[in-house]
Amino acid sequence: MSADQLAGLSDDLVLATVLLYLASMIGFALELAFGRARTNTGATSITLTEDGVTEDAPAVAAKATVAVGTAGGGGVAEAAGGGAVVVSPPEPPSWAPKAGMVAIVLGWLGWATNLGSLVTRGLAVDRWPWGNMYEFVVAICFAAVTAFLVTQLRSNVRFLGAFVMVTSALGLGFAVIWLHVQAGPVVPALDSYWIAIHVSAAVIASGLFIVAGVSGILYLIRKDGFSRLPTRDDLERVAHQAIVLSFPIWTFAVIAGALWADKAWGRYWGWDPKEVWAFITWIAYAAYLHARATAGWRGRAITIVQLVAFACLLFNLVGVNIFLGGLHSYADVGN
Repeated sequence: MSADQLAGLSDDLVLATVLLYLASMIGFALELAFGRARTNTGATSITLTEDGVTEDAPAVAAKATVAVGTAGGGGVAEAAGGGAVVVSPPEPPSWAPKAGMVAIVLGWLGWATNLGSLVTRGLAVDRWPWGNMYEFVVAICFAAVTAFLVTQLRSNVRFLGAFVMVTSALGLGFAVIWLHVQAGPVVPALDSYWIAIHVSAAVIASGLFIVAGVSGILYLIRKDGFSRLPTRDDLERVAHQAIVLSFPIWTFAVIAGALWADKAWGRYWGWDPKEVWAFITWIAYAAYLHARATAGWRGRAITIVQLVAFACLLFNLVGVNIFLGGLHSYADVGN
């Protein structure tokens, strides 16, 4: 295939990826909307006694059952021995978990087309396919979905699926509509093996940071009582694990960027806006890890710190190129 044909195929694969990610998002959303509800401690029922409220697993003893309304939008109150009442959410429909499994399959298909779009773009331009903002955003969306799907192989984090998929689909749509540039060579400063080192590390770290950011947003959305979102502890754990993995990779990316800058411009550090915001992002995530490890911050406070760091990351990835320019403005914003 010619370079033009490969570039056209890459664009078509990006559009196919958007559709597959959106279809996957719908499947995850259906499972989340109709799946099993839990309390904020993970319990699936609440026992009301004369001494107060106890959250526990579903009761298995024989009980007399009466229908009641609950704060979660309908449930069952069951009179147990000793005057206790067990309040349980409605049982989810049997198709809800199947919708989640279909969503995973669609997510992997979208992952494959996303990878194919990067490979064909790279073959079309005969270089690493993240030499401009369009290619960079496509690569970050791929990294975010990869981080989610790989994590899902190790533990059940399907509750993140709808949000990661819609974020990636919107990111790809933004890239196609506003950032797209025709396939072609890059400026001499980017024509270096450092693009495979520095930018690849930044892409991988950014994908993990996105998973952490989505978890943090869900943490703030999650209310007390029955909810189909996971517990706040689970959301905080997923975010922390993603940041622990991504922070050293981002650190390496910043160092590699300084080495590349010395090779390209003859200095390691020049206070270019991109360099400054990459360092600000590093400081913000370092503050998160420090506050959690040494000061023992947990819960809402540490989640807010994490989301401030995530906002710095997003501005560094997109906002700097659009609003501030600088030496990194060669990473074109499309026409």
